[in-house]
Parts: sequence; C-alpha cells; structure tokens
Amino acid sequence: MKYKKINGLIYKFENLGIENSSDGAILIGKAPHIAPEAWLNEIFPVLDSKEIKILEEQLKTDIPEDYKNFLMNFSNGLIFLSSTLSLYGLRRQLNRRSSVDSRQPYSIITSNIPERPDNAKNSFFFIGGYNWDGSRLYIDKNTNKVHCCERWDATSRIEWNSFQEMLLTELKRLYSYFDDEGKEIDEDRSTLPY
Repeated sequence: MKYKKINGLIYKFENLGIENSSDGAILIGKAPHIAPEAWLNEIFPVLDSKEIKILEEQLKTDIPEDYKNFLMNFSNGLIFLSSTLSLYGLRRQLNRRSSVDSRQPYSIITSNIPERPDNAKNSFFFIGGYNWDGSRLYIDKNTNKVHCCERWDATSRIEWNSFQEMLLTELKRLYSYFDDEGKEIDEDRSTLPY
C-alpha cells in the first residue's frame, strides 16, 4: 500500500501546528476550538512483528494483510478530524493514569471481541468507526472489501473495494465537511458515508 497520498491528506492541517506526544504520537492541527489540548489528526507509532503476533493472539484471528501493513508501516490506528473517523490499533498502555501527554488509539480488541455485533460473520474484522453514531468499519477477510455498518448490526450499508480505496475516499470526503481552520461547517450534518 502506498501512503504518499494518505500522508498528504493527514498533514493537511500542519499549518495549525505539529507536535510529538511523550509516547511518540504525531499530533497534527491544534484545535483549541474543541478543547485546549485537542488536535485534529493523530498518528500513532507503528507496530512491530512481535506486537502484531501478540495482537493476533489476543484477537484469536489473523489481521487482514492490508490492515496489518497499515499498522506496521503507517500508523497503529488513526484519529482523524477529532475522532470523526477513527481507525483502531493496539493500546500499549491500558491505564488512564499515564501522562496527560500520552496518546493511544482506540482498541481494536474492543470492537472485535466484547463489542462485536451478534450478526457479524467470523470473516468480519472490525478496524474503525465514526463518532457520529458509532457506525463501524470492517474488512471481510473473504473478499478484502471494506464495509460500513451500524454500531450493533453488521449488515453492510456501503462497501469499498479495498482498505486503501476506503481510506482515501473517506479522508477526502470528510475534509469537505470542515473549513480551513478545522472547524466543522455544519455540526448537524451527518458525517457517515451512507
């Protein structure tokens, strides 16, 4: 997977500031209109092969190759436009008593085990979601297509042919909902892709 286009989109708000957190996360686009320490986009340090193996053992399944590649070569999850869209990863620290400067992705384990929809097939691997209503993204490991579904119902509402296609089209689409300062143009407009 090529990350040049994705990287360009993620760094769109670098003019609003870039910072590294104490645990290596890259914070892009300071967003004081949301909260004093808020950032628009967050990229987390990649996983190594040992961490992938541990994660797969905890999940009791293989991570789809496209997503594994993303976790190992781009980011261990992603928070985009202040959680408008989030991609899940491995939480390296489980307690909340760590430094205020510590940044962690949302847990990929939570969406695949305790909060997995009852009608999800075994081939569905949940990778992210939207903060609008908790809708989720998953990769069907049988087809490698990415689907978006409601929070508790794995019935596909929309699909993309690949992880890269989904990520590129969604990043571009969601930016159209925000102005040049990273402020949402219409807070009442759904940010869902369906």
